[in-house]
Amino acid sequence: MKRVYTFGDGKAEGNASMRNLLGGKGANLAEMNLLGMPVPPGFTITTEVCTEYTQYGRDKVVKDLTAEVQAAIAHVEQLTGKKFNDPENPLLVSVRSGARASMPGMMDTVLNLGMNDATVESLAKKSGNARFAWDSYRRFVQMYGDVVLGMKPKSKADIDPFEEIMDKVKEEKGVKLDTELTVEDLQNLVKLFKAAVKEYTGKDFPNDAWEQLWGGICAVFDSWMNERAILYRRMNQIPEEWGTAVNVQAMVYGNMGDNSATGVAFSRDAATGENIFNGEYLINAQGEDVVAGIRTPQQITVEGSRRWAALQGISEEVRAEKYPSLEESMPVCAAELIAIAGRLENYYKDMQDMEFTIQDGKLWMLQTRNGKRTGAAMVKIAMDLLRAGEIDEKTVLKRMEPQKLDELLHPVFDKAALKRAEVVAKGLPASPGAAAGQIVFSAEEAEA
Repeated sequence: MKRVYTFGDGKAEGNASMRNLLGGKGANLAEMNLLGMPVPPGFTITTEVCTEYTQYGRDKVVKDLTAEVQAAIAHVEQLTGKKFNDPENPLLVSVRSGARASMPGMMDTVLNLGMNDATVESLAKKSGNARFAWDSYRRFVQMYGDVVLGMKPKSKADIDPFEEIMDKVKEEKGVKLDTELTVEDLQNLVKLFKAAVKEYTGKDFPNDAWEQLWGGICAVFDSWMNERAILYRRMNQIPEEWGTAVNVQAMVYGNMGDNSATGVAFSRDAATGENIFNGEYLINAQGEDVVAGIRTPQQITVEGSRRWAALQGISEEVRAEKYPSLEESMPVCAAELIAIAGRLENYYKDMQDMEFTIQDGKLWMLQTRNGKRTGAAMVKIAMDLLRAGEIDEKTVLKRMEPQKLDELLHPVFDKAALKRAEVVAKGLPASPGAAAGQIVFSAEEAEA
């Protein structure tokens, strides 16, 4: 049984039709390679291995996988010219989950895997950017502690040990944003984070890249059975036996400075279905920063940026200076991203939800999938694609999810009344209709 499929440099062992085996993310990473798009090289461990993991446990799965994973890492080393577990020229990787059904935010990711006290120095020297190297190391210890070592809070009410340390350091330094921390602050954070790991687990943070990698791979398989994922599967009728794939990719960095960024984009508006490319990005950021709510993300297009500023009551001068769009701050990358989004939508014949990173002025695509959308957007997008001759009537009907059609029957606020309403706070809309009642900030509180 083949358990590992490689991709990179325009070639791939898998393709989009192998979704059940490679998961949605793995199948689409392979397909984007075959389409000649810029995708960091890597490999996918199949969903079948997840099923084996649940049945036979960690030790047997690691034993069966070892030779194939070593060969796949060698493949990535060859394409990148870097070496895994090498202190001088380190290959660092990301480890992400990818089930065959899209489960956004349900399972866990580890970035910058392969970092230790030696590789952080090499990374600082090679990049000429010590702040970037130590920021990456800080993030890695935090993610690995959360995802692999079980230090992530079980609920919103619980304290996150890493965030608590981070907040304390920021308070002591009198800064608000992570980006305002100095190299020395980040070095101190790594020390404090490692001490927290030792206190929580009774063991030192692992230095060996192979130990880190197996920890990351097994944590993704474990996350298939975490409480969030189980509840999500139950709500969306996703069978447990489908399992998740694991995607391991060479790292690209959106946190290398002001010519680097990370973001998410949609080929159409997921709320209204309007045929307009849109998305958000952050300069000098990585991973979950765009959706974490710590910094205000910026819009990708000028039009989106102006719409956002109007809603926030921000003048055009302030918007252009403080919150420029990607089209204004990195026009070449923005144009390439918009062109790729168009190609992907034409290829998949559906609205695409994409993740991307810009490293040192070069665009990399990390994911594409058919985007989640509201009931109103579901109908509009399907009908627009039908009228454009992209899909047929049968496909339109198949894309109508019954529970999403139900959204169209929800009461909504009267537009004239909304204009008269006194606004006390603003946030991202998560409800398909109008709501009245008490505001709470966690699922546990709502249930209580």
